[in-house]
Amino acid sequence: MGNCIEWYDFGVFGFMPAVLGAVFFNAATPTENVLGTFAVLAVAFIARPFGGFVFGPLGDKIGRQKVLATTIILMSGSTFAIGLFPSYTTAGIVAPILVILARLIQGFSAGGEYGGAATYIAEYAPDKRRGFLGSWLEFGTLTGFFLGAAVVTACTVGLGDETMLAWGWRLPFLIAGPLGLVGLYLRLKLEDTPLFRELEAEHHVEKSPLRTVITTQWKAILHLIGYIVLLNIADYVMLTYMESYLTNTLKLDGHEPLFVIMGVILGMMVVITPIGALSDRIGRKPLLYAACLGFIVLPVPAFKLMGTGSTVSLTIGLAIIGLLLTFLLATIPSVLPAMFPTEVRYGAFAIGYNLSTALFAGTAPFIVTKLVTSTGDQLIPAYYLMGAALVAVVPIILLPETAGRSLRGITSSTRTPQPVS
Repeated sequence: MGNCIEWYDFGVFGFMPAVLGAVFFNAATPTENVLGTFAVLAVAFIARPFGGFVFGPLGDKIGRQKVLATTIILMSGSTFAIGLFPSYTTAGIVAPILVILARLIQGFSAGGEYGGAATYIAEYAPDKRRGFLGSWLEFGTLTGFFLGAAVVTACTVGLGDETMLAWGWRLPFLIAGPLGLVGLYLRLKLEDTPLFRELEAEHHVEKSPLRTVITTQWKAILHLIGYIVLLNIADYVMLTYMESYLTNTLKLDGHEPLFVIMGVILGMMVVITPIGALSDRIGRKPLLYAACLGFIVLPVPAFKLMGTGSTVSLTIGLAIIGLLLTFLLATIPSVLPAMFPTEVRYGAFAIGYNLSTALFAGTAPFIVTKLVTSTGDQLIPAYYLMGAALVAVVPIILLPETAGRSLRGITSSTRTPQPVS
């Protein structure tokens, strides 16, 4: 539910960047409005590592559940607040400043969200079903993005462009309030994970988890950063940038691009948990290898298909990128927690994940838009994905296979889980 709310926000921003840019920046051209919106998206990622440094070690000290209850209300509350902010024409420079402040709060809270949620699920899941159950976390990602995109599309179709620009843009943000209250209620009902309760019972909870993470886990954190470069760039190119690419770069008219993207995301939602279950049977690494190889050889053909003007070709091109991304999304929640000991799992995961996300994910839509605008080359997103895949090859090769193995017994020296007895 927390991941759903985080990505609901990205769905809203990703599906009406020109509208939000006009509302909060009042730029001269649609491209400048889009760049302004993507810059605001990127700003939130400045705060994510700080959230990881605060919430991650705190989750290792006081428990996963308490921190997750805090992050969900901060995320949903700041998204809700954007729906109440004045526009640029009303408040001038105050409007974008307020949005940036809200995005910084979102980024700070998101810094503790994903690592905590993945850690929570992984520590609760039976060892031989961790891939399947962990994949539901990314099902929440896709659900949130789809929900945000669907709300924006419904409002745009129902209200029209002029009304959306006047006040309709507020509605998708305001819906985050009730979503957050539901998520908070659910999280307050949860117990902490069995592995963390074992640490508490044995008095093995780290007194200074941040220091322990920095001194013992820095190599593993660097490994994690390199591994998820591809995931982060593919995630934000596919889910945040693609609507702008289809409408502003390929000049596709009407609402057809929105519906095609939403259809592909629905397809990803259908296959993600079966792929997670498959990783429990054949291992995580075969799926990671398939994704990495696919992102090296298939982006150029996929983006050329999107540019043909045919709805069928557009759907196939998007589906290729979406399926490759789903291989990554379905495995990451079970792979990353197994890289770290229970005592510092939340903190090390959150710090590494959010450093990588800040460097590569939040900047991807802005950089790709800027490169496409300056060069005129419509295949820039494909090249960007191929480069990310080449960077991720070595870290993926070096990852230990963790399917079916216990999260107990992981040490800072080996990072290799012990086999299930």
